[in-house]
Amino acid sequence: MECQAEDKVMNISEEQDIVIVGGGICGLATALALYRKGIRSTVFERSESLRAAGVGIIMQPNGWRALDQGLFIEVEEGKFRESELPLGKGELRCLKRMELMKALAEALPAECVHLGCRVVSIVKDPLTLDPVLQLHDGTLIKAKIVIGCDGVNSIISKFVGVNSPKLFSRCAARGFTYYEEGHPFGDKFHLHDSSGVALGQLPVTNKLAYWFLTRSLTSQDLSDSKKDPTYIKQVSVEALKGFPEKMVEMVKGTDPNALYLTELRYRTPWDIIVAKFQKGTVVVAGDAMHAMCPFISQGGGASLEDAVVLARCLSNKLKQANNQSRERRKKLIEEALGLYVKERRMRVFWLSLQTYFMGLILNNTSKIKRTLGIVGLILVFGDQKGHTDYDCGRL
Repeated sequence: MECQAEDKVMNISEEQDIVIVGGGICGLATALALYRKGIRSTVFERSESLRAAGVGIIMQPNGWRALDQGLFIEVEEGKFRESELPLGKGELRCLKRMELMKALAEALPAECVHLGCRVVSIVKDPLTLDPVLQLHDGTLIKAKIVIGCDGVNSIISKFVGVNSPKLFSRCAARGFTYYEEGHPFGDKFHLHDSSGVALGQLPVTNKLAYWFLTRSLTSQDLSDSKKDPTYIKQVSVEALKGFPEKMVEMVKGTDPNALYLTELRYRTPWDIIVAKFQKGTVVVAGDAMHAMCPFISQGGGASLEDAVVLARCLSNKLKQANNQSRERRKKLIEEALGLYVKERRMRVFWLSLQTYFMGLILNNTSKIKRTLGIVGLILVFGDQKGHTDYDCGRL
């Protein structure tokens, strides 16, 4: 559904119960988790179509557990799984972001997702203290609950008082490469690291391979060049000098439409500990809550966990709110969001801390930082795959 720009009068244009800002994986998964619990919401997505920044998403066992909670019932039968390799226990798998997002969106009521609706600000109604969202066309929408799933540059996280994420010293390129006769990589995840460049490769199907490359960030990576497939492929190939030829050819053979380059931003572990992720009936989830670099591939999985926990907490409290006064209902909502933040804080802290240590190791500008990162991982994370055993619980 498109956002209409008919009423530009600066007064309340409409009221909603629950508004989710951001129609990425986190926003759609949150809407679907709520819907599975019988709770309707409205998703405002700024893009004119579903956006799939990043091309692919690596899913680990904890992410699959979240999907198994009814977020995505087609996970066993969906079209994007038909030709995939068998999934082993505890195995990394890569999904196409766009196909996952389409499946999430198609499971929602048609009127739920509003495309082309960019939220530019959020304030409190001076009388009721309810959050009021202003869209790009001047429309004002009052909501009982606002959930910010609007990414690393979140407007909602700024409103609740979260510090802006920091820029990391590396960038990441990602892509899909199709092999007509089948790729030569088998069914395992491969990671190559040389001279400050890391290249990871993971099969999607027998003929499709997903890859990602991290290297030092340059000023040109922050310009419009990062949207140019020719530039992305050129600098990626140049970074792979000395790598196995089949890896270089994989990058060279990537479909230009399946290339993506981005700078990396993150919240420090201590920011996660002290941040107020909730303000009244406004809360954040996904990257808006716990932006992290992709070194342990948990950004997507953690966002799906957020969706399950948030929907569960809200549902339990909203059941108690039936036939209650407006003030009591609002209090119960605030309690629900507080329980969600409390449950998620330490989980995302540990993910953030492990990712932070990994970032220190990959930072090739300081031997001291590399040493601190290695020591931190050894002392704190003896089982470096332990984060994949996490279970966010039932929806």
